[in-house]
Amino acid sequence: MANITIRTDDEIAEKIGFLARAMDRPRNWIIEDALKQYIAEQAWQIKGIKSAQKSVAAGNVIAFDPVIKKLRSKIRKKQ
Repeated sequence: MANITIRTDDEIAEKIGFLARAMDRPRNWIIEDALKQYIAEQAWQIKGIKSAQKSVAAGNVIAFDPVIKKLRSKIRKKQ
């Protein structure tokens, strides 16, 4: 297992300590769990962005104006 040192402000350090005590876990566990969640979320977003970029490059797009026109029409019908 690799060791990583971080510097953070006192407020974040206190919040990490609070969570660790409340969950009866070491601070390291809290930080590692937060990093795992952050990395998973970022990877999910990057995957989605890359997929969207491929779709656009392949020409799978819908023009903006017709979509807005259709939405406005639906809104008028609901009013």
